[in-house]
Amino acid sequence: MSLLPALTPLRLKLALIAVPMVLAGVYYAFFAADRYVSEATLTVRQANQESGPLPGVALLLGGINPPSRDDTLYLREYVHSMGMLKRLDARLNLRAHYEAETRDPLFRLYRDTSQEWFLEYYRSRVEVLFDEIASLLTVRVQGFEPEFAQQVAQAILDESEQFVNGFSHQMAREQMRFAEEELKGASVRLRDTKAKVVAFQNKYKILDPTAQARASGVLTAELQAELAKLEAELRNLRSYLNDDSYQVKGLRGQIAALRAQLDIERGRGTSGRNSDRLNELASQFRDLGLQAAFAEDAYKLSLAAVENARIDATRKIKSLVVIEAPVRAEVAEYPRRLYNLATLFVVCCLLYGVTRLVVTTVRDHQD
Repeated sequence: MSLLPALTPLRLKLALIAVPMVLAGVYYAFFAADRYVSEATLTVRQANQESGPLPGVALLLGGINPPSRDDTLYLREYVHSMGMLKRLDARLNLRAHYEAETRDPLFRLYRDTSQEWFLEYYRSRVEVLFDEIASLLTVRVQGFEPEFAQQVAQAILDESEQFVNGFSHQMAREQMRFAEEELKGASVRLRDTKAKVVAFQNKYKILDPTAQARASGVLTAELQAELAKLEAELRNLRSYLNDDSYQVKGLRGQIAALRAQLDIERGRGTSGRNSDRLNELASQFRDLGLQAAFAEDAYKLSLAAVENARIDATRKIKSLVVIEAPVRAEVAEYPRRLYNLATLFVVCCLLYGVTRLVVTTVRDHQD
């Protein structure tokens, strides 16, 4: 409390307003280095893709088309990554440029700094802003020279395009490997089902039990119709001939032969040994036919999926669209000397007012 009498308003003004303003003025006048900004606006656009000639190809290939917003967010993280920093440093020697400015003690990069600190410095010199509504990415690069800032911004665009194409093609190649494995499995299943169909036909000596049963049914119906016709004719003959007559005996013989043949045809479909029944054979053959048809459809689907994946692995699936290309700045955007000095002056005045109020309050309590 003994220091309070020495804190006169004049001394407070000198300590809290004049000295900071003088120091800031000296810094901005003699030490602060101009920083130029080159800005680029970009987004990731996905090429139109058709799922394929068959309606199930998209299900087999899966989702290889993440939204453009997600791709742009991935790109934002990549721009601020250590991998991007190393590529830019190897290409443009970033560290040497930011270390070359030795006057500015606040915004220079000091020599022999660690790569982690270099990464933090890089992130403070390269701003990446994401527009949530339009899914646009704005990259703002600061440099002590306008040409260098433009070169860094252009290099970021080049590396970003390689990154977008690289990971999209990698995804397509993974999908192609998956589709090829599915094609191998579908080919094996198709070959097995066809072999089962051939083995069934060889075992029972029937090309198509379903067609055989259908033909047997048609023949049975014809025999029944012929039998009904002969029975009607027999009744007609018996109305005026004796049962021992030649015509009646002959007609009865035909009817007996038809009935015997009809019983044989009926027995082929629903009686006899279990393994020889046409209805059971037809049912088994239909099941095998359905399995073969399903295996063939799966094979066609897999074949189309492999072809689509092969095309996607070679063509440009995603593109980096540059909305605004980086240009060479003519005026240094930083430091904003007048704005910073005005802001510092307002802060110092507020600090002085608060300090003066505290000092006055303490003196009143002492009195």
